[in-house]
Amino acid sequence: MLYLPLRINLGSWILDQFLPTGKIKPELLKDIIQRAPVFDHRIVLGPGIGLDCGVIDGGDHYLVMKTDPITFATEEIGWYAVQISANDIATTGAKPEWMMITALLPEKSTTEQLILEITDQIYQAAAEINISLVNAHTEITVDLNRPILVCSLIGEAEKDRLVTPKGVRPGNELLLTKGIPIEGTALLAKEFPNLLKEVLSEDELIEAKAFTHIPGIGVTKDAQIALQNGTVTGMHDPTEGGLASALWEFSTASGYALEINPERIPIPEISAKICKRFHLNPLNTIASGALLLSVEAQDSAKIIQALEKADIPCSKIGLVTDREEVSVSDIKNKNLLPWPEQDDITKVFQHENRLF
Repeated sequence: MLYLPLRINLGSWILDQFLPTGKIKPELLKDIIQRAPVFDHRIVLGPGIGLDCGVIDGGDHYLVMKTDPITFATEEIGWYAVQISANDIATTGAKPEWMMITALLPEKSTTEQLILEITDQIYQAAAEINISLVNAHTEITVDLNRPILVCSLIGEAEKDRLVTPKGVRPGNELLLTKGIPIEGTALLAKEFPNLLKEVLSEDELIEAKAFTHIPGIGVTKDAQIALQNGTVTGMHDPTEGGLASALWEFSTASGYALEINPERIPIPEISAKICKRFHLNPLNTIASGALLLSVEAQDSAKIIQALEKADIPCSKIGLVTDREEVSVSDIKNKNLLPWPEQDDITKVFQHENRLF
């Protein structure tokens, strides 16, 4: 396992520990967030575990802000960068408007053609969602063996339409669109096709690579349809750490315990085959493309029907309890669903020496 260094000062002792690849532990993240500087009274929603975006009072509307890196994907990395950030903006009910991009490219392997390809991917994805580029930084840098993109988006939301997990209430039902892990399926098919030929046919491998677009890693449409057809109290985009991490983050942000029926979580057959080949838990694998929603129970069926009418599968996977605690448990046996220490997909990249 590969680790990142962390230096901890304990009085006169300094301990060097090494953290696993991926998101940092919730306890450390909580400590960092609590010490974050906040000086502007216009900040409506600042950083927090399970909070996808920051929100600033813009007068007659809210400005919604998000930044995200793309570190796993190489193929279609520009497409990923825009879609992933737009997903988080969409979870607040906002419309993404303005984009900033930082592109860090590896020395000795970056060509003009690569830069043009990535740029075209960014512009194509942005054009499909009507996002404008307002600022960017591009450089070729040392000690990289793959491109890294950081996309920052700013969106606008009407003040009476803002959605955050803090609006989640007991009795809400939990819905999940499409299935899991869509992004993990596409990433592994594109990055390790030769390793999958033993479990997938040629047609299945082509289909898996196309998961980026069909069923797709974007959830902007999912969110818009849900908001138009019922009362949505919270939304979250399952990314790194998969659906399991997203559920724990949702519980943390809302302050309520969640109960889940794992048997109702849809996993496409191709995704299941890929996860089995690499010994991954589908619930712990990067899952952009699915949208987690909490909705008023009386609107659940109507929202599901509207999504499925638009060819977006949607399943009821659980509920929000009235217990004011942070927990995610199996609705049948009441066992806690483990909070992943890292995304399962990192095991594959580390083993194949593709990430570091």
